[in-house]
Amino acid sequence: MISFVGAGPGAPDLITLRGADRLARAEVVVWASSLVPEAVLDHCRAGVVLHDSATMTLEDVTAVYGSHPEGTAIVRLHSGDPSIYGAIAEQIAWCEANRRRWEIVPGVTSVSAAAAVVGRELTVPGVSQSVVVTRLAGRTRASVPEGEGVAAFAPHATTMAVLLSGARPDELQAELLADGSGYRPDTPAVVVVRATWPDQQVLATTVGQVAETIRASGATMTLLVLVGDALAEGAPVRRSHLYAPEFSTTYRLPSRGGSTAGRPSARRR
Repeated sequence: MISFVGAGPGAPDLITLRGADRLARAEVVVWASSLVPEAVLDHCRAGVVLHDSATMTLEDVTAVYGSHPEGTAIVRLHSGDPSIYGAIAEQIAWCEANRRRWEIVPGVTSVSAAAAVVGRELTVPGVSQSVVVTRLAGRTRASVPEGEGVAAFAPHATTMAVLLSGARPDELQAELLADGSGYRPDTPAVVVVRATWPDQQVLATTVGQVAETIRASGATMTLLVLVGDALAEGAPVRRSHLYAPEFSTTYRLPSRGGSTAGRPSARRR
């Protein structure tokens, strides 16, 4: 079995229980030292065979898979969640073509981790109910379909998480403020470097200062930028309907001023 495991954003205790289990059982692990802290490998058993993918091509990685028989417990350890810029589609295609069993074990995304260290909800009622996860086109421009660049999403003014773009701060700021953008120069933004790593940086800024803030961080990799009014400080403008006493749900009738607290329930064993 080849398991594509999300290592989480960095902190070794933010991997899922299932991910830690797959590492503990693994005979072979392919991991990226440039993106995953070595401490995550503490979940592995003694004697595991490690391959650092930082300098490997897809062909190098699949050659590792092919050099072991079906039934070998192999983990491909990806940073964050494998479904977000994990480049697993071509690896899955190899597994299918070679009749190898495979699975995906999801992980905590860097976006979730960044929101946690910033201490913000990314979907605030009346402010933003959507989150766009994107990146600049850059050297891999051919991978980005037309209409999916940062500037294309900017008119929506929703919460945006921009990954893989720290090396081009001026280009990022220009696209965020391109003609027709819904963001303003004073729209809140946060630059988060290596979220949940021991040396993480959390730098509050604005869209108009985001390039300068990125340069000041000294980082070009393992950096993401959160943008949008949902990041503003202070109490939310509008309360969520989810727990509002006057709003009914499938499990709760509306209240006319009294307490809506439910009775405590004991878990049956």
